[in-house]
Amino acid sequence: SPGTEWGPAAERPGSSLLTRQLQELWRKSRGSLAPQRLLFEVTSASVVSERSSKYVLYTIYLIRSGRFDKAPAAIARRYSDFERLNRRLRCRFGCDMAGVAFPRKRLRRNFTAETIAKRSRAFEQFLSHLHSIAEIRRSPEFLEFFFLQDLRAAQRLTCTGMYREALATWANAYRLQDRLGVCGSGRFLLTLAGLAVCHQELDELGEAHGCCEQALQLLEAQGSHPLLGPFLQAHVHLAWKVGKDKRRSEARLQDLREAGPPLQQQPTLKECLIKEPLE
Repeated sequence: SPGTEWGPAAERPGSSLLTRQLQELWRKSRGSLAPQRLLFEVTSASVVSERSSKYVLYTIYLIRSGRFDKAPAAIARRYSDFERLNRRLRCRFGCDMAGVAFPRKRLRRNFTAETIAKRSRAFEQFLSHLHSIAEIRRSPEFLEFFFLQDLRAAQRLTCTGMYREALATWANAYRLQDRLGVCGSGRFLLTLAGLAVCHQELDELGEAHGCCEQALQLLEAQGSHPLLGPFLQAHVHLAWKVGKDKRRSEARLQDLREAGPPLQQQPTLKECLIKEPLE
């Protein structure tokens, strides 16, 4: 929620921009993550052959019950990704995981239509069961299974100037976090930064401005945050370009200037994106 505090990690000089604040944020926002009926549906499964290996890639849609999603949030994962998530969660949430079923590894017949169909249903039930357990639903292990791959790919594409491809990947990461109810986290602010930068590079200035607006609403209660200055600077520049009111952001920038180090040393949104390690 917009009023979430970031805790002392935000104040540590030289700390990784957002990653260290993530655990703290999720710990504090436990109460505000309302359970939403979320359906996990395997919509396709394809056999992928690489040089020395063959595996099945499952495409899963995250669907909000009772709503029509124009643009679905989707992930593609293989058995080993699910297995890793299962292992990590059993390590940390032994009691909660005791009743959660996971499909066993098979030595053969992994690529028959029957096995793939059974596994598809099992993965849907596995994710639904995990999402129904509050502690697990809010854990970084569970959440990052869904969107960390997209964030890393989007960051790579942005760094190499492939803005159109990066935009689609940031947008999917945005939808995933929205469905999972974590729109107050550091990862979500990074996603908004990615969307703003790509829209701006593609000369879609109205959209870029909208992303900055949303980020600044989330940062409303923040006296200081590593992304506040860069978002304010981007917002002022974009508001001027698209003919929107920039006075509020200019006033907040002025307050920041008076409170802290010179803003010449502030990185741009793009520099923040490039430097942020996504562990």
